[in-house]
Amino acid sequence: MPSVLDLSPQQAHQRLVAILKEKSYQKRKVVLSSGRISDFYVDGKQTTLHAEGAALIGRLVVDKIRAVGDIVAVGGLTLGADPIATAASVLSTMDGGPPIHAFIVRKESKGHGTGAYIEGRDNLPQGAKVTIVEDTSTTGASAYRAVERARAAGYEVAQVITIVDRQEGAAQYFADRDLTLESLVMRQELEN
Repeated sequence: MPSVLDLSPQQAHQRLVAILKEKSYQKRKVVLSSGRISDFYVDGKQTTLHAEGAALIGRLVVDKIRAVGDIVAVGGLTLGADPIATAASVLSTMDGGPPIHAFIVRKESKGHGTGAYIEGRDNLPQGAKVTIVEDTSTTGASAYRAVERARAAGYEVAQVITIVDRQEGAAQYFADRDLTLESLVMRQELEN
């Protein structure tokens, strides 16, 4: 198997879609975190925690981050964003560009010590430009919570990336808040 760095962006994308179809996409009724009922489910962690899936995601996320430029860190709401941010951070040290550090946004503030929502702050200068990531986007509300916490910590959110856009309103949710949701894979690619 070739290194993900040797694949074209199109090849990496095609391989990611294949892994998502095999590991993550399920045609069944499910209640989503938004409370909505859906006839399909995307268990993103099955792909983000898969060795090749993580490498492909890291590569494609880094490509999108490099296209914006000047972004020093990538992170999002724990638990879904953690393997994505880590994969992108590791891959960023292999492509010849500047390193992109990972950070984690807690759902609840730490109950001791600093009481902070953000882990990894020591790697980020105040005012740093960051990317927020998420494994699957439905409404956009979860990822936006990470945006708000990153901003409250003094960071500039320059970009929001999801691995899979379920195409159920998240893109519009971010557009209404003057942000663009970028997607690696769209729902229809998994249904075909």
